[in-house]
Parts: sequence; C-alpha cells; structure tokens
Amino acid sequence: MLSDYVPVLLMAAAAGVLAVLILWVGSLVRPHNPYPEKNRPYECGVDHWGEASGGLFRNQFFVVAILFVVFDVEAMFLFPWAVVLNEISFIGYLEMFVFIFLLLVGFIYAWAKGALEWES
Repeated sequence: MLSDYVPVLLMAAAAGVLAVLILWVGSLVRPHNPYPEKNRPYECGVDHWGEASGGLFRNQFFVVAILFVVFDVEAMFLFPWAVVLNEISFIGYLEMFVFIFLLLVGFIYAWAKGALEWES
C-alpha cells in the first residue's frame, strides 16, 4: 500500500529540488546593486506621496476587496442551489432565502456604515 505513494513522493522531491536549484542559480546570475531609488516602493506606475509614502495605506481598498469576496462567495453558493432546485424540498428553498436575506442585511449594514463610499 505504501508503494503506491512512491511516484508521488518522487515527484514532490523532484519539484522541491528543482525549485531550490532554480533559486540558487538565480541568486548567482542576478546583478546585485541596490540603491535608494531602486529600493523605493512603486505601485501601479504612481509615485507614493502623503500617507502612502510612509507605508500607511487606507483600508478602503481592503474593505471593497472583502465585500467583493463575500458577494462572490454568495454567487458560488447560489449556482449549485439553482442546479438542484427541483430536487430539494421546500426547506432547502427556504434556507437559501434565509441565506440571501442575511447577506442582504450585511450589505445594508455595510452601506449604512459608509463602506461603499469612496473617500478622496
């Protein structure tokens, strides 16, 4: 039974050795000449200024990303439910509407707190 895992272990070992080898060769070949302009943070082609220059980013980006993930996961749960809609009982139908209602309450709460308002 353990012999069935030998090919998997060999493949994992080969991948690990190859990864270490590639990183080692890269460290030998790359140029190493750091200077202040090269080490400066750079994002999206925009120079940092104000609060962002000190590494302090506004949470608005993260709040929008988390809200997107929450509602994306909602859609992920809705598709399988829609596929088996004919086979589930009324209880399954009701449970999905409770789920949608709870997400709607969360959306209204986020909207009321101003999480969807973009600050300049």
